[in-house]
Amino acid sequence: MSSFQTEIDIASSKELVWLAWTQSERITKWFAPEAYLEPRLGGAYELYFTPGNHDTMGTKGCIVTLWEPQERLGFTWKGPDDFAAVMNHEGALTYVLVSLSEQEGATKVLVEHFGWGDTEEWEKARAWHQMAWSQVLGSLKKALEAGVGELCCTP
Repeated sequence: MSSFQTEIDIASSKELVWLAWTQSERITKWFAPEAYLEPRLGGAYELYFTPGNHDTMGTKGCIVTLWEPQERLGFTWKGPDDFAAVMNHEGALTYVLVSLSEQEGATKVLVEHFGWGDTEEWEKARAWHQMAWSQVLGSLKKALEAGVGELCCTP
């Protein structure tokens, strides 16, 4: 099964990084403008990139597949509509694994994205996601390291 990895170090606690990935009201501050997350194994992991529209540009129907609090989070994934024909249907969903580890005053975030096919269309989708995950992790780092707003505080 084809995969790729993206990682970043964030000057924040593992707890706050975990909450940023697992709470709807926090993930909307750095990843997608609208979200429905059920923080538990088998729960929803739905991000919506066009507010008010849950049928396009989102991860409707995706679920949490691994739940190890403050350590690892896994979920199924759908790509943007441009790649829907190849990757957004049963049997072709990809899988994301987020792993957190503490590193001298920081948290290392490792995103591994699995399940890529080997056609030209799959390769385009994979290349797009490699670029996108780098941007997403940069957004998370910027949001958490700013030290302001909901993301910086433990509930």
